[in-house]
Amino acid sequence: MGDGGHQVKMIKNNKPRLPQLPSPAGGRGAGGEGNLLLERAKSLRSNQTDAEQRLWYYLRAHRFMGLKFRRQKPVGNYIVDFVCHTHMLVVEVDGGHHSEQVAYDHRRDACLKGEGFTVLRFWNNQVLSETEAVLEAIRQTVLTLSPGPSPASGRGE
Repeated sequence: MGDGGHQVKMIKNNKPRLPQLPSPAGGRGAGGEGNLLLERAKSLRSNQTDAEQRLWYYLRAHRFMGLKFRRQKPVGNYIVDFVCHTHMLVVEVDGGHHSEQVAYDHRRDACLKGEGFTVLRFWNNQVLSETEAVLEAIRQTVLTLSPGPSPASGRGE
């Protein structure tokens, strides 16, 4: 029985078994590590903290300096809160649990920096109570990373 050129096999209980298709992760990882990372990222997008929701309001849809940010995206072996690939910028919003995982965060940041990213970290309470200052810090960083015309001119990814 054909299904778009793929064979559909019947298994014991007469339910069709569809053929294995390539991973949406592009084959990253052995045996589905990429899929697990993508599933985790999807879950994180569905369960954002209040601080992440607040910052995403300003970063989404090219609202911030005309730049394209993505949220909860896999970068290497990590899922970052926000990333702007045009400027190789990662923005992390940390809750209280990060005070207990400082060494892990340092290793993670070093790995991301090794891949060419600049990493900015803000505490949840900073994002919630000092939103304008956080956005200004991100803006200043983008300006220092900008290779050409100012992103303030509306040009971005």
